[in-house]
Amino acid sequence: MTLTMYGIKNCDTVAKARKWLEAQGIGYDFHDYKAQGVTAAKLKAWAGQVGWKVLLNKAGTTFRALPDSDKRDIDEAKAIALMAASPSMIKRPVVEGAGPLLVGFKPEQYAAALGK
Repeated sequence: MTLTMYGIKNCDTVAKARKWLEAQGIGYDFHDYKAQGVTAAKLKAWAGQVGWKVLLNKAGTTFRALPDSDKRDIDEAKAIALMAASPSMIKRPVVEGAGPLLVGFKPEQYAAALGK
């Protein structure tokens, strides 16, 4: 199984998830979407698996700093455009390759998905 973790290198939640994977001896590739970007097509594919509301991090400072007009009437297309323009608005980390897409970090969720 080849895992790819998407996130931001200096995010605390990403660091916890990386540490957990390493402690379990699970290898993964890391994609820093702040440095490497993320396409709207990738975000749309993820939204198709888990829903855009799961992906959009409304609790983060980047989203909260948006003008109210940008926060109103959000649908999938608008959410994907916002996340593509500012990857800090994507909930982190996102892990592909473990079966169902993993969004965020909960050790029990990772253990169940990865058989640990």
